[in-house]
Amino acid sequence: MTSRFIDKVKVYLKAGDGGRGCVSFRREKYVPRGGPNGGDGGDGGDIVFKVDSNLNTLYDFRYNPHLRAPNGRPGMGDNRSGKKGETLVVLVPPGTTIIDSETGEVIADLTEIGQEAIAARGGKGGRGNQHFATPRNRAPRISEPGTPGEERTVILELRSIADVGLVGFPNAGKSTLLRAISSATPEVAPYPFTTLTPHLGVVDVPGSGGQKFVVADIPGLIVGASEGKGLGREFLRHIERTSVLLYVIDAAGFDGDPVQDFRDVRNEVFLYSEAMRKKRSLVALNKVDLIPSREELDLLIEALEDEAKTPVIPISGQEKTGIQELIRSLFTVLSEIETTF
Repeated sequence: MTSRFIDKVKVYLKAGDGGRGCVSFRREKYVPRGGPNGGDGGDGGDIVFKVDSNLNTLYDFRYNPHLRAPNGRPGMGDNRSGKKGETLVVLVPPGTTIIDSETGEVIADLTEIGQEAIAARGGKGGRGNQHFATPRNRAPRISEPGTPGEERTVILELRSIADVGLVGFPNAGKSTLLRAISSATPEVAPYPFTTLTPHLGVVDVPGSGGQKFVVADIPGLIVGASEGKGLGREFLRHIERTSVLLYVIDAAGFDGDPVQDFRDVRNEVFLYSEAMRKKRSLVALNKVDLIPSREELDLLIEALEDEAKTPVIPISGQEKTGIQELIRSLFTVLSEIETTF
């Protein structure tokens, strides 16, 4: 079965061409020597991308990668201008970045609901012969052709908009955690790589008077993800916009060493983007119900805090223990970040 989640596509754009100006002369019965009255051509239609809150994928572009706006109509006699080509409005999900495929220039970064950006401008309509009359040439038989509309190929990249990004190795329990703290329902199974697409969940903050924040869960990382191995690099862009990173670490360890797991995951995140180093972070030590003793758990938390230099919250997504403390800690960090702006 083909996934309907598409977060990167290449799209060809062709804005409308301007209409040709008209060559025309007055032909009324009682008006001798009627002058030129050719109207102007209509401008070509623009291509505009607009954010729609009901979308969360670029799937529709997979089978419709060519977008063309209507051309302007030619000018007409009696000084009538041609009809302008209608603007082609293309709906995209929030978090869509439009990039020129040849130059790499970011044309627009669309994050707000209803936000619009012109990605290709229509051509200008040509002038009719009414504009070319002079004392020496009262009957000009020339007009202008319309100018062509912009033509370009762009790359659309979708980067999820969330407050908190969950990162960790496969089977660290990120999806189970997202289920525990929100109403999101990502697939959960006792084997790695059950998450193949990013998921968003809205978290209610207890005792905050209705405050909420959004959490993004991305597919599990592996060593080398920043270089393109596994699913990681393709989806790391979905946590670029987040304010806080939450490292989800399996208390039992992916290879038996939770502290080394944290080092490896953080290294991949940092290698992906320099901006990731500046993000605030917390560590959720998951599956603590599998740790045989409190003493062993305390030693592990201490070792992780020494390595991470950030608070470590022990939780069990499966048993839903420590969840409320984790939510409050994340909300506190998010509030601190907000007050600095």
